Amino acid sequence: MKKYFQFEELGTNYRREIIGGITTFLAMAYILAVNPGILGDAGMDKGAVFVATALAAAAGSLVMGIFAKFPIALAPGMGLNAFFAYTVVLTYGIPWQTGLTGVFFSGIIFIILSLTGVRETVINAIPTQLKYAVSAGIGLFVTFVGLKGAGIIVANEATLVTLGEFKGATLLAVFGIVITVILMAKNIKGSIFLGIIITAIVGMFFNLIAVPTAVVASIPDVSSTFGVALNPIFDGFSNGFKELLNVQFLIVVLTFLFVDFFDTAGTLMAVANQAGLVKDDKLPRAGRALMADAIATTIGSLFGTSTTTAYVESSSGVAAGARSGFSAVVTAVLFLLAMFFFPLLDVITSAVTAPALVIVGVLMVSSLRLIEWNKFEIAVPAFLTMIMMPLGYSIATGIAVGFIFYPITMLLAGRKKEIHPLMYVLFFVFLAYFIWVR
Repeated sequence: MKKYFQFEELGTNYRREIIGGITTFLAMAYILAVNPGILGDAGMDKGAVFVATALAAAAGSLVMGIFAKFPIALAPGMGLNAFFAYTVVLTYGIPWQTGLTGVFFSGIIFIILSLTGVRETVINAIPTQLKYAVSAGIGLFVTFVGLKGAGIIVANEATLVTLGEFKGATLLAVFGIVITVILMAKNIKGSIFLGIIITAIVGMFFNLIAVPTAVVASIPDVSSTFGVALNPIFDGFSNGFKELLNVQFLIVVLTFLFVDFFDTAGTLMAVANQAGLVKDDKLPRAGRALMADAIATTIGSLFGTSTTTAYVESSSGVAAGARSGFSAVVTAVLFLLAMFFFPLLDVITSAVTAPALVIVGVLMVSSLRLIEWNKFEIAVPAFLTMIMMPLGYSIATGIAVGFIFYPITMLLAGRKKEIHPLMYVLFFVFLAYFIWVR
């Protein structure tokens, strides 16, 4: 096993890899609590989503660790789960079953792209500046979802939104944000996860959260979500694929694919570079790593969860010493064991998860520093991409607006040679989205 995972070449050992794997798990374990809450808002069974989340994370991390041999763990991605619940289901009115079909198709397309040279073409076609803007916009959107769910931000007839009343569960959420910020500032491993635990304990102490009746129990039934992603496909043979053959569904698939594709590529480079695995500005086995993510997304959709992607929290495991895929295998095993702790999910309310959403938003918005704000033709589409996500309450809307304005501003600035032909295709696709869908 040491030889297979190249322990000697990477200068690592079992102890470092196990500690690294545990550290990565603690840093990203919050998704086990957050994902069921978000997808539960879309009408999905929280118990089934909890199991699907753990299984998707375990499967993705195993494939990444064994097949691609990287110390990078995977799980259903933040932002994409919010897009799934609040945009696809609650805004577009698409059934969550069909939403899972969209995730399934995005995974299949991702696999095809990973098997061919097309993936490099697609990566190079999308302007780097817009990639940064999409990441920042998702960060703002996720933060808004967290603040709204905790009652920190509430509706207001005069101003649309305003501050809520700081009492009860809302005050608990504020406390959670403060304590998580302190932990992050102190650079404590697993700060987000620890923030959730501390907030939940304080909530139970002050009777704001019910004390769980058990800690360990049998694994929840996943039958309500398992395999339903395929139902709209089978039903399509009798109804002419009405649910799938439309611009709205195409936009959903493209958004899942786009965000997952570039989020994964960025995370892979960032974590691999930290681990010293990047050579001559190239990532060895990059194709395998992207394939692992694509497979994980496809498997996750069949279990019953939104898009699975590589987690930048894996960097915490690398900082703890992880260098090989064995650490990802350790993380995968821990996700499987976590399925027996479902009773604890009852204490993870929206007030408890709000701090995680806010901190994740802060981390994602950091990409704004990389945008060339001094160039107006770049600043306009980047800004509109970012701001339209929270204000339009839709990740797809932000991407669509940004991708429509980019070729326009670049052409007017005399930089048409820098526009990839694919951007013109996307221009018309997203224009059709606003004309016929919105």
